[in-house]
Amino acid sequence: MITSNQLHAIAQTIQTLGVGDDTVSTLRQDYPSVHFTYCMDDDLPNNTPVLEQEKFNLYLIDGREHCLCLTTDHQTATGIVVAEIIPE
Repeated sequence: MITSNQLHAIAQTIQTLGVGDDTVSTLRQDYPSVHFTYCMDDDLPNNTPVLEQEKFNLYLIDGREHCLCLTTDHQTATGIVVAEIIPE
């Protein structure tokens, strides 16, 4: 489970440190029970983020089964995708 408060704290950390691999590494250390993935937002077409920011979006991952999938359910979330938005 990933709470809304955790998600907002994670977003604040990303806003402070910037979007990138180094920030995701920091998040992995700060939240060892959460799986983090970093990609570009356009790698996730036709999906709705659970938290939208100017430079990145956050998506929740459900990893309870053998295959990972995106979810909007905080109760079943086991990870977060940090998706960087590249300005056009």
